[in-house]
Amino acid sequence: MKTVITTFIITSMMIFALLLSPLARANAPESGCLTCHNGIEGMGTPAMQATVKAMSTQHGDPEGCIYCHGGNPEATTKEEAHTGSPESLIQAKGPQMFYPDPGSIWVNENTCGQSACHAGYANRLEKALMNTEAGKLQGNLWAWGYQKDHKTVWGNYDVKDEDGNVPAVGTDAYKDYMVKMMAAHTDQFADELKQVPDPKVDDIPENPNHAGLTYSRQECQRCHVGVTGREKRGDFRGSGCSACHVPYSNDGFYEGNDPSINKDQPGHILTHQIQATRKNKVKVGDIEYSGIPTETCNSCHNRGKRIGVSYQGIMEFPYGSPYDPEGGKQPKLHTKKYLFIKDDLHHQVNSRPENPQGGMLCQDCHTSIEMHGDGNIPGTTLAQVEIECTDCHGTPDVYPWDLPLGYGEEFKQDIPQDPRGLGDKWPAFMAFATYYEPKNGYLLSARGNPLGNVVKDGEDVILHSASGTDFKVPILKKIKDDDSWRSLDGKVAMTKVASHMENMECYACHADWVPQCYGCHITVDYSEGKTSVDWIRNANARGEDGLTPDAAYDTDGLHGPGKVSETRSYLRWETPILGVNGEGRVTPMMPGCQVITTVIDKDGNTVAHNKIWETPEGPGLDMAAVQPHTAGRQARTCESCHNNPKTLGYGIEDGRFNKKMSTPMYVDLETAQGEIIPSKTQIQSQAVPGLDWDLTQIVTRDGKQLVSSGSHWPLTGPLSQEQREKMERTGVCMGCHKEMTNDELWSKVNSDKVLNDQEHIDRVNQLLRKAAGMEAEEKAANEAADKALNDAKANAK
Repeated sequence: MKTVITTFIITSMMIFALLLSPLARANAPESGCLTCHNGIEGMGTPAMQATVKAMSTQHGDPEGCIYCHGGNPEATTKEEAHTGSPESLIQAKGPQMFYPDPGSIWVNENTCGQSACHAGYANRLEKALMNTEAGKLQGNLWAWGYQKDHKTVWGNYDVKDEDGNVPAVGTDAYKDYMVKMMAAHTDQFADELKQVPDPKVDDIPENPNHAGLTYSRQECQRCHVGVTGREKRGDFRGSGCSACHVPYSNDGFYEGNDPSINKDQPGHILTHQIQATRKNKVKVGDIEYSGIPTETCNSCHNRGKRIGVSYQGIMEFPYGSPYDPEGGKQPKLHTKKYLFIKDDLHHQVNSRPENPQGGMLCQDCHTSIEMHGDGNIPGTTLAQVEIECTDCHGTPDVYPWDLPLGYGEEFKQDIPQDPRGLGDKWPAFMAFATYYEPKNGYLLSARGNPLGNVVKDGEDVILHSASGTDFKVPILKKIKDDDSWRSLDGKVAMTKVASHMENMECYACHADWVPQCYGCHITVDYSEGKTSVDWIRNANARGEDGLTPDAAYDTDGLHGPGKVSETRSYLRWETPILGVNGEGRVTPMMPGCQVITTVIDKDGNTVAHNKIWETPEGPGLDMAAVQPHTAGRQARTCESCHNNPKTLGYGIEDGRFNKKMSTPMYVDLETAQGEIIPSKTQIQSQAVPGLDWDLTQIVTRDGKQLVSSGSHWPLTGPLSQEQREKMERTGVCMGCHKEMTNDELWSKVNSDKVLNDQEHIDRVNQLLRKAAGMEAEEKAANEAADKALNDAKANAK
């Protein structure tokens, strides 16, 4: 259950002075906010608190509360205190009235975004993906057959970019890069967005795919920063700035010292403190931490691509086992039950031997622009995310600072090869971050902004985590130069096969697993006046105080017509499919919006039954390119790609399973010829018309694409016919082993013992070099080296 009460101060649950404990009342002032909230935690760093108090004093509140919240600092009752704002503060463009949640995106221009504080952030966040969710809407409506192209059209709100295509923030190099990128990809950026429409219920019989609008509004759009999310375990959060910067536990209980807040009621902030950078220390009981915990991000990033929970190593599963001591299943988190698979190596507490214990936070890689936006309107994640793995690790042949800008997102185009260099100063928008001495310089993102927490220090690269831990980053070129590879597989894959580094994402090999939710079966039912929460209605019905209707205690807010229910065909996690992403590089793929829909109109008529809608690229069972955030040090084996039909897109074991979903399945007494004997029987599993291939198959061996593969970028799709044929090496063992019964031949190459893997590799390599005529040359070279060594030893004596 969520709370109206806010990010910075929670006041609406209990009466003030009369409900305070005797100790609190004894120490409380006779007027002002601390009359009720005596003992509440300070917000922000000591320096920030001192600044806020100094500015707030000018408006009659030396405690600093009104500078964020507004309200009447001289009041002696709750009602008076939570009304209006000092006239001088209103004139200064501060809070215009009392704001329960100063972080709300609808008021933060007058709170967090005041000219003396974080000016510009509110405007940028309004256009960023965290708020518009333009990419999610485009992808979903594409799968429903509603949108017919890659254009960025819809958002949660009407939004316009009033100041043109030059980003509002960033280095000159970044701004130049983005202007060119936007010019080259006009469909993936927008000058304006239109609010996603509400379907007309009377039109559903004629246009049942318009139910996709209801599905988006009710099920998908709850995770943007314009609303506070649903009242479920794991989903408690604030709005706007508060969504990320104010801590909420999964269970939603307050653990601070404000005596006016009910500690037994869920839906409250964990503590009245800001979590942000290393500078901001948050104290909860005996625990002190800095940075934004991963679980804060996961209050949203647990559906769609599921990258947040995947980074933690967990995947939803239906069982809820093992049982607890009372025989119950595990509690639901984000309305799901979870199984631990394996967390991303960057998340793991046990790091590399030369590093201290502790995992990395999301913000250690993802930049301020990726979170808050740059002032433009991106249409996809790829349009807004500026980092690549190589920005920190480089390649085996090139240090990160010698790579050109744009490396890793070439979009199949030639890019200038000038080294990007290092940064020695920060752009102005990074002024609020924790400052780290640049040493030899800050590493730069692929688009030209300094990574202010990643510095070159002599031969080392140091990443300063917001958690307070400093990590030494492994640099691939240094590993190659020192020949300090952990495995021969890694050395060969990265230094001997040039196409791996030229054409593949690092995580094509290093993603250990990918959550794969195949077939999203959706029913949208408009009959009998059914309704459910409509997050777009909530977001667009905000009050002047910045609260949306869903913020009210014990409610999810406004409803819209129709009620959605959904389930799936099946889940997998192992062996992700490979395809091509929007940048033109080989990448893991996962099921995206794979909608199989049933729509019931207002009169109870089924106007679509298990319908798969058509997209310009085929049936709308979309496969999406993904960075799964499941990196492992031990990468995929060669065989898992080159000897695996699922990886190539042909489906599990060449798609020979699950091929009868297009016909209804009966299970009852039947004859040997398959005739059902009883006349009264039921369909066990309903048909999905047209679905006569395994959902893990996206392309046939002769190149026919079976499903949509990527709704956002034109380069996204399955591996090409040429790539698949070049990659596949199934059955190559037969080249040798078909001669196993040829005793005469085999006796000339066989040994007296069974070879282990390494010996097997060495023997085949020896035969290869012998066939190339290199064995004699190497023998002569080795003999010459031995002679030179012996001569040197003799001369030394």
